[in-house]
Amino acid sequence: MIKSMTGFGKAYCELPNKKILVEIKTLNSKQMDIYTKTPVYYREKETEIRSIIAAKLERGKADVNIQVENIGGYAECSINAAVLKAHHTELRQIAAELGEQPQDIMSLLMRMPDIYNTNNEEIEEKEWKALMNTINDALEQVDIFRINEGKILQLDVLKRIDLIESLLNAILPFETARIQSIKDKLWKNLNDMLEATKIDNNRFEQEIIYYLEKIDITEEKTRLKKHLDYFTDTLKNEVSQGKKLSFVCQEIGREINTIGSKANDVNIQQIVVQMKDELEKIKEQLMNIL
Repeated sequence: MIKSMTGFGKAYCELPNKKILVEIKTLNSKQMDIYTKTPVYYREKETEIRSIIAAKLERGKADVNIQVENIGGYAECSINAAVLKAHHTELRQIAAELGEQPQDIMSLLMRMPDIYNTNNEEIEEKEWKALMNTINDALEQVDIFRINEGKILQLDVLKRIDLIESLLNAILPFETARIQSIKDKLWKNLNDMLEATKIDNNRFEQEIIYYLEKIDITEEKTRLKKHLDYFTDTLKNEVSQGKKLSFVCQEIGREINTIGSKANDVNIQQIVVQMKDELEKIKEQLMNIL
């Protein structure tokens, strides 16, 4: 089973004086990157919030948005009436001294930050537990989303792995014909340069064997088949292992490249190009696998 790094989860809870909404959106990333948007009075808990999210998501980019809606007349901040009145009196006095008529003075006052009192009390244990439960509920939704996306990715990747294996099997007929073609070509070149009576057939066969060993792709084909099987087994593991799959993918690519460089046959090289194309598509998908 594999999981996608793309996911979305949303959960909320309601307390006597407020509603808490948690939204988590994840995208692919090599590391764990968490970006949070939380109310000021939750900042003291931000490290713990990040730790919980990182432990659950493991890898990827996560945008976490925590919103609070106050209900029942409760407010996290209030206006300091004494400060507002003092500023109002001062502004009117200054305007009078300058001979100016104060206009929209209330709009100016409301933009002054020191007229607000913020309730920076510590979060109650009950509210903290409710927040954690809501975050965990949102994370569960993200996990379900990732699993469903992973199933789609797995089907696509398996299809391409099977196609690479089919292409590998398609090499065999051309490989057999290639050996005879090489022998015929070398024999013709020798005949063109030397008299037939001067050619040592035994030596010629020895040179052919030596040359064919240099371009033999049997080992590469065997290793490639093993890598494809290992990739499939890892893909079906209960734990999603995107990084490990990427490493196996690199080994698959090395064997395909070696087969192409040793092929010495246009038909085999064309098959290698198709295998490389499918492998690149697999690599693109692996970028989004956890």
